[in-house]
Amino acid sequence: MPTENDARQAPVASVAAPSSVPGDSDQQPEVSDARPNLTGRQGTEAPEPRPDLPGRQGREAPDVRPDLPVRQGGETPGARPDMHGRLGPDLPNSPTPAKRTTLAQVAELAGVSVSTASLAFSGSGPVSAATRDRVHAAAEALHYAGPDPRGQSLRRGRSGIIGVVLEERVLDAFRDPIKIAFLDGIAQETTPGGRGLLLLPDASQSSLAMEAASMDGVVLIGCSPRIARSVEINMRRRIPVVALGGPPMGGVLTISLNDRDATELAAQHLWDLGHRQVAIVALPLNDDGARGPLTRERELACTVQVTTDRLDGARAVFPESGGVVTNGSFVDEGMVAGHALLDSPDHRPTAIIAQSDLLAAGVIKAAEELGLRVPEDLSIVGFDGIALDRIIQHDLTTLVQPAAEQGRAAGRAVLDLLDGGEPSPVRFVSTFHLGGTTAPPRRS
Repeated sequence: MPTENDARQAPVASVAAPSSVPGDSDQQPEVSDARPNLTGRQGTEAPEPRPDLPGRQGREAPDVRPDLPVRQGGETPGARPDMHGRLGPDLPNSPTPAKRTTLAQVAELAGVSVSTASLAFSGSGPVSAATRDRVHAAAEALHYAGPDPRGQSLRRGRSGIIGVVLEERVLDAFRDPIKIAFLDGIAQETTPGGRGLLLLPDASQSSLAMEAASMDGVVLIGCSPRIARSVEINMRRRIPVVALGGPPMGGVLTISLNDRDATELAAQHLWDLGHRQVAIVALPLNDDGARGPLTRERELACTVQVTTDRLDGARAVFPESGGVVTNGSFVDEGMVAGHALLDSPDHRPTAIIAQSDLLAAGVIKAAEELGLRVPEDLSIVGFDGIALDRIIQHDLTTLVQPAAEQGRAAGRAVLDLLDGGEPSPVRFVSTFHLGGTTAPPRRS
C-alpha cells in the first residue's frame, strides 16, 4: 500500500506548452495546468481513494469518518467523539469563555444592593445573618466564587501578600530546619488575617520578580550582600522591609541574634574542659560558597554577617584556631569538613566548633567513619538547637536559637509597619545546651 512518503517522493512531471498547430483534431494540446496528484499521476483523472489515510476511502461523504466510532441511535444527541474516540458534547467551532458572574447579578437575585452584597462577602459591616445567608445562596445558585481579588486590591490599595526573600534556592532553604522555622513563625503572624506569603528564592536572581511582584511588605531571610539588592528594590517601591539576620541597614528593621556572644560561650566551655587544639567548621564566607581552608585572609574578606559574628566569638577564646569553610549548612558538607580535619592522625584537633548543628552532625558521622569516639576522642559543639535524632544518636552540645520566635517577631514587625507603626529592632539570645558531645581531651 502506498504511503504518504511514497506520494511525496513521486516524480514530478514537466508541464508542456500547448501545440501551436491550428485545426489539428488528432492532437490534443497537453493541459497546461496539469500537475501530479498525490500518487504521481498526470492529467485530469479522477482522484482515486487515498488509502494512506486510515479509514477514508475515495470520495465518500466528508462527514463519514470510519476511523472514529459512529454514533448509534439512542446516544446523547450532539455527542461527538474526541481524538481518543470518546463521546462528548459538541463544542462550538470558536469557543468563547463564559462571562464571569458579577456581584451586581448576585445582589439582584438576593434582592439587596450591591454594597450590601459586598459587605456580606467581606464579613464586615452591619449585615444580618439572614441577609448574608440570602446573598451566599444567590451566589451559589449563580456559581459566583466571590469578588475579584484584583478589584479588591485596587480598592484597598493593598494586595494582601507578604513577600519572603530567601538567599538560596527553595530546595536548599528547605533542607535547613532553621529556615523552615523562620518561615513558620512568619506565617503564624501574617496569615491569620487572610494574607498570603509569596516566596522569592535566590535573591540574586529574583530582581525582576521583585520589581513586579504585588506585595504589601517584605521579610528578608539572610545575611549576605545579595540581600542588599532586595533592600534597594523594595525601598524604591516604598515597601516596608524587615530583615531576619544581617547587619544593620538604613531604613530596614532588623531582627537579630547574639551569634558572637553565644559562640564565645561555647568556645569558653571547651577551654574550661582543657581543650587547646580546637578547629572551626565555618558557614560560607561569601556568595560564591567556595570551600577550603579557613585562612586569616579569607576570614578578613568574609561578607556573610552570621559567619563573621560566630567566627569573632570563637576567636575571642581561640584566636589562632584554623578550620575549614563549607558550602552551606548541610550534613554532607559537615562530613567533607570532618574528613579534612580528622583524616590525618598527626594533626587532629581535640575539639571542633561547628557553626551549625547540621555541620556538627556531619563532623560526627565523619569521626565515626574514622573509628573515633565522641566525646572520648573528639568533642564537638554546634549552633541552632534543632532535632538531630534521625541523623545521629548523640545529644549534641549546642547553642539553641529561638528560630520560630524570630520569625514571629519579623511577621509582627512587618504588619506593624503596614499599620503605620514604628516597631523597634529586636535582638534574641541563644541558650547554651550541655549535651553529651563534649568532654575533657584524652590524655596521650
